[in-house]
Amino acid sequence: MIEGVQYVTNPAGEPVAVQIDLQRYGSLWEDFCDIIIAEERKKETHSSWEDVKKRLNKKSAPK
Repeated sequence: MIEGVQYVTNPAGEPVAVQIDLQRYGSLWEDFCDIIIAEERKKETHSSWEDVKKRLNKKSAPK
């Protein structure tokens, strides 16, 4: 076991969640959240840098 980390289990004793001591591991929690966000964004469509620049230039061009 890791000090400051507790596993939450279901009635069958299977781990389903983790509780962490944020005072001790708060900076790691931020990194963990960043990883989750990055994983979720892998599913999003991507645009090339050239396409993004074109769209930005269109938006900023005077009408």
